[in-house]
Amino acid sequence: MKVLLPVLESGQFLRDGENKSQPLDCRIIAGACPQLPERASRDEDLEALYYRLNVLPLEMPPLRERQEDVPELVRFYAEWFPNADELPYRPFSVGAQNRLRNHSWPGNVRELRNLVRQLLVLGGEGEVSAREVDEALKQSPSAASPGAAGHPAYFDLPLREAREQFEREYLVFKLQDAEGSVGKLAETVGMERTHLYRKLRALGIDPRAAARNRK
Repeated sequence: MKVLLPVLESGQFLRDGENKSQPLDCRIIAGACPQLPERASRDEDLEALYYRLNVLPLEMPPLRERQEDVPELVRFYAEWFPNADELPYRPFSVGAQNRLRNHSWPGNVRELRNLVRQLLVLGGEGEVSAREVDEALKQSPSAASPGAAGHPAYFDLPLREAREQFEREYLVFKLQDAEGSVGKLAETVGMERTHLYRKLRALGIDPRAAARNRK
């Protein structure tokens, strides 16, 4: 960090074994955790580097807020792992993709990638089924099972994320009981239908997919 900042400030760098500086000709794209501004405020060197790099900030929403991307990511990794790791290729059924779309993904894209790899390593032949996905999600460390303190795992998340995860799981569960009917769901949960449609859209819940995944 203490080496990088002077290079960025001067636009010059020095190669090992040379005495003459060279002009810096590059484009830097840096990723950071959401808590970086708070951490930077407590570290003078980090703060200087943060403000030097923070020219065009782009916020990447978590996977749970862009669940329409899940099927494409699943297809990408289902094709990438057989080429990279010589794993058997297995397409994901529509039911399996829908089940993955309705998952809350607290581990973000990394969780999805690892789950796809696990299903390819441990699975059999033919399509990956929704049942296989359900079993894999039950064994996932991110599953909403009691944590070390005896409470659901999402209790350890920030309030907004915990609320979203609870609402998503609650509404998917109630949708399955309502056989995918948003009208029945609205009566059950006591919400106005238009508001409920907006809520389902915001949480990335597909009523028809929830009904198909009913156990």
